[in-house]
Amino acid sequence: MAISHWVWLAVAFPLAGFLANGALALRRPQARGLVSLIGPGALLAAFAVSVGVFLELLREAPHAPTIVRLWSWLPAGRLQIDLAFQVDQLAAVMLLVVTGVGSLIHIFSVGYMKEDPGYARYFAYLNLFVVFMLVLVLGSSFPVLFIGWEGVGLCSYLLIGFWFNDKANADAGKKAFIMNRIGDFGFLVAMFIIWSALGTLEFAEVAARAPRMLTQNGAVVTLITLFLFLGCTGKSAQIPLYTWLPDAMAGPTPVSALIHAATMVTAGVYLIARTNVLFALAPTTSTIVAGIGALTALFAATIGLRQYDIKKVLAYSTVSQLGYMFLGVGTGAYVSGVFHLVTHAFFKALLFLGAGSVIYAMHHAYHVTHSHDDAQDMRNMGGLRRYMPITFWLMMIATLAISGIPPFSGFFSKDEILAAAFARGETQPVYYLFYAMGVLAALLTAFYMARLMAMTFLGQNRTGEKERAHLHEAPWTMTGPLVVLGVLSALGGALNLPPFAAGSAALEHWLEPVTAPAAQFFGLQMPHGSVEYFLVGAAVVVGALGLVAGFRATLGRPIAPARVALPETGFARVLSRKYFVDEFYDAVVVRPLVWLSRAVLWKGVDQGVVDGAAVNGTAKLSQGLGWLGSRLQTGQVGMYVVFFLVGVLWILRAVIR
Repeated sequence: MAISHWVWLAVAFPLAGFLANGALALRRPQARGLVSLIGPGALLAAFAVSVGVFLELLREAPHAPTIVRLWSWLPAGRLQIDLAFQVDQLAAVMLLVVTGVGSLIHIFSVGYMKEDPGYARYFAYLNLFVVFMLVLVLGSSFPVLFIGWEGVGLCSYLLIGFWFNDKANADAGKKAFIMNRIGDFGFLVAMFIIWSALGTLEFAEVAARAPRMLTQNGAVVTLITLFLFLGCTGKSAQIPLYTWLPDAMAGPTPVSALIHAATMVTAGVYLIARTNVLFALAPTTSTIVAGIGALTALFAATIGLRQYDIKKVLAYSTVSQLGYMFLGVGTGAYVSGVFHLVTHAFFKALLFLGAGSVIYAMHHAYHVTHSHDDAQDMRNMGGLRRYMPITFWLMMIATLAISGIPPFSGFFSKDEILAAAFARGETQPVYYLFYAMGVLAALLTAFYMARLMAMTFLGQNRTGEKERAHLHEAPWTMTGPLVVLGVLSALGGALNLPPFAAGSAALEHWLEPVTAPAAQFFGLQMPHGSVEYFLVGAAVVVGALGLVAGFRATLGRPIAPARVALPETGFARVLSRKYFVDEFYDAVVVRPLVWLSRAVLWKGVDQGVVDGAAVNGTAKLSQGLGWLGSRLQTGQVGMYVVFFLVGVLWILRAVIR
């Protein structure tokens, strides 16, 4: 039997890890050695299966997906949904990213979380997160994908609020869960319309029937794709449903790496790539997708300029980079969007885990004299290059990659997206605006990443004399995964090296069976010749300018530690407070809903109608009837005889009639 038919093992291994570590968390939480073997071991086994599937597809290169049916799930008349997995080139790419990067994050977690009392519970949740992400990327139908879609939402709640004794962490988990439910409403509505219009929810059947049964740019396909995109904005943190992602930093740092790099937030980009035929048939929706992506990329990049928590900078960076991915798939460059998804998984996992190493060192230095927040504030760092040289150079590789400096991976994927937006502008001039927004976002990205590196690793050390003696590199269980991610961040661009770099666009050819059907409706001719070289040169210049400006601006003036730093003023305060969007949502949405819930639903409906009229009213009616009945119990036999006679006469009268 072909290896692809055993793809379910990629899900089964981490599921077994979840069950085993879950049992240990309940029965033997002190068995850390066993947990450390099971957690990462389950992911490494899943990665081995993924490599086997990829090699088989590489050898045979099928043009039709392989459907692995496990059992019948929803047999209801015309609706026949199997719990089945779809194995094709896109699924193989996602399998490798999720299990490969996920394995490195699991290994890193062994060192990072070793002293946490919830160690076994943590690895159980982490394994379960990967289980649901694999179901999401392997599902052969919308309902099966939706299982994984909801599952990663559940696991994000569990992991973001992992330290739930802290109210802020618990609130961050709830915020992520609730905001994702808003997007999920759109996903459900889209499924209902697809079933009504096409009579199927299987991805292969939808791709085959949509061109025949849906009108290009018609109302139905536009409505379907808009509702799907609403789901994507929630899961992949795009405007206006992005505010949960920065708050997700409340969880352990490896969780941030897993959510931001390899799993949950990429689900929206993956969904558009998977349903590319539908979006190709809806150019209006595609323009909206590209526009929201470009706006999100620029908007989040501006916020990243004035954040001081090292994880918050990276969080807004993720929101911005996801915007680039949506700009790519919105232009019809589906391969470019997926390519940036892959390279972003490499350098963003490296950045988050590198930040985790820094926080780990800072916690060891600050564990007596400072708070948790102090250990993540870049104003309290500085000069860490002398104490953590390996982490510095690896994070520098990731910084060059995200800034779009060749030959690092991010340069090639980001350049493809910007070139695609420019090319689409020839037929739809609004895409020139999206291109300009993307270029400006790239400039700001390089600036705030240079600022992060300068404040953290360069200049004078600001930790304090006593704390400085405790600064050191993390153990190799943590540094080893960083080295692997550093290599991938440096060389990952080779996956889709363009012809101008003496490449063969390997990823584009690999994904062609998945994306080719959409090309006939939303084809894109990428720039060539002098235009291509101009765009490449402009991208490099923009990235280099941003880095130089960021380093010069940050190191050109003294940086005060957080405890003595002056408060932000003017527009800098607006940026540091994230344009007050959270406050706006709180005033316009949260507080009115809380008032409605308490004043109307709780006191009016629950207490007034349900408790007052239904529960208490019924009780009082019963009490009243009981009282009337008790009045008949006089204890006088004569009175009972009278009642008896009256009753008999009444019955006789009724019978005689």
